[in-house]
Amino acid sequence: MEDSSATAVLTIVENQKKFFKTHATKALDFRIVHLKKFRAAIIRYEDKISEALWLDLHKSKEEAYLTEISIVLGEINNHLKHLKKWARTKRVRTPVQLLPSGSKIIYEPLGTSLIIAPWNYPFQLLLNPLVGAISSGCCAVLKASPYTPNIAKVMEDLVNEIFDPSYVAMTQGGRVVNGLLLEQRFDVIFFTGSPSLGKLVMKAAAQYLTPVVLELGGKSPCIVDAGANLDLAAKRIAWGKCINAGQTCIAPDYLFVHKSVKDKLIAKIGLAIEEMYGKEIKESRYFPRIVNDQAMVRLQKLMLHGRITYGGEVDASQKFIAPTIIEEVEPSFPIMQEEIFGPLLPVMTFDHIDQAIDYVNDHEKPLAFYYFGPNNRVKEILMKTTSGGGCINDTLMHIANHHLPFGGVGNSGMNSYHGHTSFLAFSHARAIVTSPTWIDVPFKYPPFRFFKWVKKII
Repeated sequence: MEDSSATAVLTIVENQKKFFKTHATKALDFRIVHLKKFRAAIIRYEDKISEALWLDLHKSKEEAYLTEISIVLGEINNHLKHLKKWARTKRVRTPVQLLPSGSKIIYEPLGTSLIIAPWNYPFQLLLNPLVGAISSGCCAVLKASPYTPNIAKVMEDLVNEIFDPSYVAMTQGGRVVNGLLLEQRFDVIFFTGSPSLGKLVMKAAAQYLTPVVLELGGKSPCIVDAGANLDLAAKRIAWGKCINAGQTCIAPDYLFVHKSVKDKLIAKIGLAIEEMYGKEIKESRYFPRIVNDQAMVRLQKLMLHGRITYGGEVDASQKFIAPTIIEEVEPSFPIMQEEIFGPLLPVMTFDHIDQAIDYVNDHEKPLAFYYFGPNNRVKEILMKTTSGGGCINDTLMHIANHHLPFGGVGNSGMNSYHGHTSFLAFSHARAIVTSPTWIDVPFKYPPFRFFKWVKKII
């Protein structure tokens, strides 16, 4: 992919600012029409999207639809269903001391937005936020990842076919283009990526006090307690770790399992992996590949510490790493110091649940949190820990419910999106008090007559 030139980037940003000032994007009909065009284009492009994701990440057509295409289509449908209600002026109660004035909230678009996406879910993580930008009435500049060039080109074609670039435009390139975009003044920046890059985005946004939505990552724990349903836990953990070859920001990053069930669980996870992908996993069309050689090298280094008890096969020529379970892991090992972003599952054990809770709380707040165990312990576990989101007796599934906000906390992110939350992420809730002119209550003016009575009212 050819990088967008500095001239092209500056022209796009300038033209979008001009177009937003025409107020065309604020009309509900305008938003609805473009959401429908967007949906129709995705349906037309479905085969091209699937093919591109196969070329870039070896994603099967089924996985591409479930984890990328369907999520964006579902988001569009949800916004089309509820947009008129969300965008409606909301009347709120007015306290007695302000009567006979009235109060309301107007939801207005923030303006021009910048959306920067990563490579692991390149379609979903670029175009899902765009739904919120369109729904709220914003313009949008999109920046795709250079590490997945095939889907980046397909998305560029799709966007160029249905949107005027003064409204929604694609840009391409690496860190130079990212830097150029971040130098511009936007009204909101939406970034998905690593915490280290999130800090750079936030630093750039601070120059103009631009609001940000940061969808980051981190080491999401998966705790399996004594008393858990081990068959289901194994299947759901294996699925959550192997989808996209573990290159998922909310994948179970490491396994913390009660000593009494560790051996049984590990054996069952291995069986669950083989049930999904077969014994010759490399030959399965359902198991994706690592994105590039740089990621392969990094993951292989993480495999050097601890004892591999399942998997471990590597084929650099195919960018293949088999699902791998690593036991006898210590907290000081490199694999426990960074987000793995691959099909490696380090395992640690505990005797008492407080050990697992203390370990989680002693580290950065994770994007996701997974617990498998007795129902009577769930309330305690959730009360004593925190995370952006999570599941009980499952993995990943919270991202699939557009009625739930999706986002991180602390090091794993800032602000949320999906569904109504996406509409709010690109909107400003403007508070308005309207006072009548037929009466002017004198109590607020000096010399504050009847102050003793006014004080009792307020």
